[in-house]
Amino acid sequence: MPTHRKLAPAAPWTEVTATKKDWHGADPRLLTSMFTQTLLIRTFEEYVLDLAGQGLVHGPAHSSIGQEGGAVGSVLPLTGADFVGGSHRGHHQFLAKALGYVAPDGIDLRRPVDNEVRTVLQRSLAEICGLARGFCRGRGGSMHLQWREAGAMGTNAIVGGGVPQAAGFAWSARQAGTDAVSVTYFGDGAVNIGSVLETMNLAAAWKLPVCFFIENNKYAVSTHVDEATAEPRLSARGLGFNIPSWRVDGMDPLATYLAMSEAVDHMRSGHGPTIVEAEVYRFFHQNGPFPGSAFGYRTKDEEKEWRARDPLALLSRQLVEYGVLGADEIEECTTRAKAVMAAIGDELLEPDPEGKPGTRRIRPSEWPDPSFRDVGVRGDLSEFDDVRVADTGTGTGPDAFQGRLEQRKFIDVVAEVMSRRMAEDESVVVMGEDVHRLKGGTNGATKGLAEAHPDRVLGTPISENAFAGLAGGIALDGRYKPVVEFMYADFMWVAADQIFNQIGKARHMFGGDGQGSGVPLVLRSKVAMGTGYGSQHSMDPAGILATAPGWRIVAPSTPFDYVGLMNSALTCKDPVVVLEHTDLYNSVGPGPVDDFDYCLPVGRAAVRRTGSRITVVTYLAMTNYVLEAVEQLGLDAEVIDLRWLDRASLDWDTLCASIRKTNNVLIAEQGPIGTSYGGWLSDEIQRRCFDWLDQPVERVRAGESSPSISKVLERAAIARTEEVVAALQRVTGN
Repeated sequence: MPTHRKLAPAAPWTEVTATKKDWHGADPRLLTSMFTQTLLIRTFEEYVLDLAGQGLVHGPAHSSIGQEGGAVGSVLPLTGADFVGGSHRGHHQFLAKALGYVAPDGIDLRRPVDNEVRTVLQRSLAEICGLARGFCRGRGGSMHLQWREAGAMGTNAIVGGGVPQAAGFAWSARQAGTDAVSVTYFGDGAVNIGSVLETMNLAAAWKLPVCFFIENNKYAVSTHVDEATAEPRLSARGLGFNIPSWRVDGMDPLATYLAMSEAVDHMRSGHGPTIVEAEVYRFFHQNGPFPGSAFGYRTKDEEKEWRARDPLALLSRQLVEYGVLGADEIEECTTRAKAVMAAIGDELLEPDPEGKPGTRRIRPSEWPDPSFRDVGVRGDLSEFDDVRVADTGTGTGPDAFQGRLEQRKFIDVVAEVMSRRMAEDESVVVMGEDVHRLKGGTNGATKGLAEAHPDRVLGTPISENAFAGLAGGIALDGRYKPVVEFMYADFMWVAADQIFNQIGKARHMFGGDGQGSGVPLVLRSKVAMGTGYGSQHSMDPAGILATAPGWRIVAPSTPFDYVGLMNSALTCKDPVVVLEHTDLYNSVGPGPVDDFDYCLPVGRAAVRRTGSRITVVTYLAMTNYVLEAVEQLGLDAEVIDLRWLDRASLDWDTLCASIRKTNNVLIAEQGPIGTSYGGWLSDEIQRRCFDWLDQPVERVRAGESSPSISKVLERAAIARTEEVVAALQRVTGN
């Protein structure tokens, strides 16, 4: 018979309950602050539901009524320097942090509400209604509330989507030498999401000061937590990652405060992450002003039992019992809170001249100007105003590169330019799988960096969602510039939520045009077609990335271009994908020897060969194959290497000038038709340049399938010189 030895988790798991002694001994100012914030948030939420019932909230109104005590109790131990990020049901978390920021000494509703508190309530309501004076200029609405100045870094509509960013805020705070902590709020539905669990693991491994605050309200829409997991005590998740965890009644604000204070002390002392699970209950359905019982998934008896535990009622009773406030003062505060919300509503609303008596509408002057629609999808590039730009092939003008050029190996300059930037700029941080090992990662791209900058070259767990999102948080914080490496471009889809929903949309979604609204992040990844790595390690992502808002895309084909484009990517306040191709790593081309400090101008393509018969548009490694094909045929072709691939940065001046001259276009790329970059580009060229074209835009691309492992099938699945030759012969009759 085998021997059995019972194992125990390394991390403590504690349940915290507030006693009568705790209530009696609590600072009256603390209890007053708890009551006041809870009352203001409750009154605010009731007003939002009233507006939703009148049809004045466009989109969802995810009420937190019933859950306010957990948010207030957990935010009160924080300071203005700490960070919070919330879920789609995040009004209470956002308001608790914002109110604490503008009134760190508390709010006393026995006196008139001051302007700063009133402004927080007004701008929050305006944002939920989609109005111009909202914190995000009306773009965020109910689910995307952000006020960076207050450390309220954004609520999030994607379940679990904001959790990795919170680890990024924590990393930045620790790296900057502060004791600030980060708190990420999410519910029982998010606990089983991969990005949440990945981030717990990463935060524990790196001992980051981040608290995973679980609002266990028992229901993910209508599915009970008992149906979703075999362990409904959700703080148990921490034991698997060696994260100290607390469990508390979130309907009791003081108990939550006590548990959170212990967790915050643990994090500020440098001991790493924590988990706090607060059992709470939303009094209404997932969305709107009706209880869950109206939809059949909860009973009225269950709702009645939880209503009896109302955190606002609990606070009111305790404050009266311990003589902190009188019953008449409770009533006075309640009346004043309702009056404040009514007055704020009167500023945003007016009688509807076309409606029934008593109906109201949003004041027309409060709506955002429609011309604001696309402002802030990307920045205005003003960060390049004082940057030195240089290029080859520009004669003797001010942009002409003056340094020494030699034939350089492509992969060598990849490492050298990063070495230069990290030495010159202490804000640059590199992260990814194995970037700190193997003498420069899997390809040598980070050679020498870990030895020179051990605290800024971070080898990550295999967890693209977590470390991409962590980098997104670092970028949103703004003190550091993350450079993320994905070993293969295909891995972007593993982290698709962070790449597309979070990082790419953040600037625009949260307002887009304010100070500090940038998302300075660089994502390096390689295209590995032709290496035998098969369908899941070979894709060219340019076609899909080009359709995603927010990202800029660069595709260097020479060592010189790589240096200038990487410098531009690191200068840019927008997220930038730097695509690299394995075919180029060991290639040799012109590159700098003693000058690694220039930027290539944003939006400038390179004319690699002049000609008058046909314009061939290409990028990345395909550029060399196109040049080979043109030389084989002796064709008078103009070859344009795009270098910048995103919609906003495409060099239409160079493209259109060439097309006017040649009246004929061929787009050449390696990848398959389904994810083709040339698909949207050919459509756009034909719209812009129709009058100059003698025939439709032609394309070189692969078939429908992705590359296979078989050498023969892989070659059949990608385009190279031979496919370009055939296309040029077909198009020109040469």
